[in-house]
Amino acid sequence: MPAYAFTDYHSQGQTIPAVLVDIAMPPTGGLNLFNLYVALSRSSGRSTIRLLRDFDDKLFQATHQPELLAEDDRLEELNGKTLTWWKEMGRDTRTES
Repeated sequence: MPAYAFTDYHSQGQTIPAVLVDIAMPPTGGLNLFNLYVALSRSSGRSTIRLLRDFDDKLFQATHQPELLAEDDRLEELNGKTLTWWKEMGRDTRTES
């Protein structure tokens, strides 16, 4: 059967009809909850996802890395400042992109 493979990073924002996910720890050791979420949320539903192999349940019980949480907080703060600035400029954030 023809197939195409790519990383979770490449698949962000896509909905894929059928997904085969390998949740093994990559050689770089870079698997985290963000990777898991992206990989498992690309299909249109649970019935179209298949896992390539068994995985360690602890992957889903881990906490996010503090650096990633701090970066997420920083970006959220910048978003708030940008929205405030945009409103002060007289722009409507609901109609303009």
